[in-house]
Amino acid sequence: MSKKEAVLLQGDLAVVEGGMAAGAEFFAGYPITPASEIAEGFARELPKVGGKFIQMEDELAGMACAIGGSLSGKKSITATSGPGFSLKQENLGLGIMIEAPVVVVDVQRVGPSTGLPTSPSQGDVMQAKWGTHGDHPIIALSPSSVKEAFDLTVKAFNFAEKYRQPVILLLDEIVGHMREKVILPDADEIEVWDRKRPPADADKENFNPYEWTDDLVPPMPDYGTGFRYHTTGLFHDKTGFPRGTTEDAKKLMDRMTAKIENNLDEIILYDEDIREDDNIVVLSYGSTARSAVSAVNEARENGLNAGWIKLKTIWPFAEEKVSKLAEKANKIIVPELNQGQLIREVERAAKGQAEVVGINRYDGTLIKPEHVLAEIEGVK
Repeated sequence: MSKKEAVLLQGDLAVVEGGMAAGAEFFAGYPITPASEIAEGFARELPKVGGKFIQMEDELAGMACAIGGSLSGKKSITATSGPGFSLKQENLGLGIMIEAPVVVVDVQRVGPSTGLPTSPSQGDVMQAKWGTHGDHPIIALSPSSVKEAFDLTVKAFNFAEKYRQPVILLLDEIVGHMREKVILPDADEIEVWDRKRPPADADKENFNPYEWTDDLVPPMPDYGTGFRYHTTGLFHDKTGFPRGTTEDAKKLMDRMTAKIENNLDEIILYDEDIREDDNIVVLSYGSTARSAVSAVNEARENGLNAGWIKLKTIWPFAEEKVSKLAEKANKIIVPELNQGQLIREVERAAKGQAEVVGINRYDGTLIKPEHVLAEIEGVK
């Protein structure tokens, strides 16, 4: 067996590599800092495998076109940053309602508005959950390294295809633009999931594209293959056509929610290093996890009982896990590059069982290990 070669890879381009490994076939989007390298990478790589890249006139069209690519049967992805993520929200809601598998990458930068285009932020965490209107399920993943950018892009495609669901990949500018030495897995080491399609002998004339199935994920035919397949942003029944009934609305929402809630053990991903006697836990995600882990390691060298947990899945939130942590820990520290977004979920899950403290920067500068260490040590 030949020894794998390490490569020096940028985070944005790791998304491209991960997408290609997962079987990406279509990209539609619009260039924006600090995500433009993703578009550039797919423009270069997709034609090599017969895939398609298209630059749209704006972010709204980019999201709409990515959904269209998915409906036609192609594994589809789009990428953007803050202002573009805002523009994608309406069509993201459409993608959720029609259950279109599509990956939406948001390389976060400081906002609101055009903000600081080249500076890091984690300010889109709540927007990823609630940016489009109404109740809806969503999956959002957040890498903290270049290798994780690759791995979680593959996961994002697999979750999108398996659960027939848009999936958001939340990088921040640091992870998107950093370069690290990584060893990428071979193709036969990567699990790749493809959407469930109707059986070959299905009745195309009387096909119901939103039929209730045991796994709550209806089979999805490709547009143009002869199946009766109607999509609409309105609430609809199993035929895909709207009837305007409250019964249809509730049944559809319950199914879409349950297909995610029933699979939390697979969807919620995290890494942790928490010892039995650790009474201080640092909960982090994205680039801040790098400082968090470094600070905890130094605190342990100084004799403190500290541990860390790094969330890779932001939504659905790891509520049960955090609740159990709060039963044992005296203090949970939450560093974020925003004014305090995910900390609200931590506080809700902790239910007052542990002190929850935030460390926040929202001026385009980093949270450094010494900032986290000072909070672990209780230094004011």
